[in-house]
Amino acid sequence: MEYVAFLRGINVGGHRPVKMAELEAAFRSLGFQNVRTVLASGNVIFESSKGGRDALVQGIRKKLETDLGIKSEVILRPLSEIREMVKSNPFRAVKLTPDTRLYITFLADASKRASSFKHESPQKDARIFGLSAGEMGAVVILSPGRGTIELMGILEKEFGRNVTTRSWKTIRKIAESRVSSSIVSLD
Repeated sequence: MEYVAFLRGINVGGHRPVKMAELEAAFRSLGFQNVRTVLASGNVIFESSKGGRDALVQGIRKKLETDLGIKSEVILRPLSEIREMVKSNPFRAVKLTPDTRLYITFLADASKRASSFKHESPQKDARIFGLSAGEMGAVVILSPGRGTIELMGILEKEFGRNVTTRSWKTIRKIAESRVSSSIVSLD
């Protein structure tokens, strides 16, 4: 089965720098096959026939800490779920402008509150909405003084720090990833 490991806080703003070759090597040493990274922000796709989700997450966490000295939240999803999300396109009704940014936030632990969660800023330039018990969508319109930092603050306040967010472009790149290539494009 193909999985995607989303690692929180890897190579973001100069914090927790990790070379992708080292990250891939750590995953391969766990016995995973066809390991590849997508971009340099802690997205690792791999195949495994081993144990359940919790066992995989614990093994990855331990390996990252032992081999790379990194303590990171590891959020695991089957690649098929990511592809299905892209196919269903939760942002299809959003009017896109050059200042529109789309995000998906993954929760480490499912929450009944997540699927029905809704938030809209008073300025109507940021909206968060539940997609499932483990994923949230967000639309942010960039403007002076408004970016994505506020988004993370709202989500962490509501669901804790065991979340990680990726841009919709990154999610699409992950969904389009193929086993034979560690470099992905949206051609």
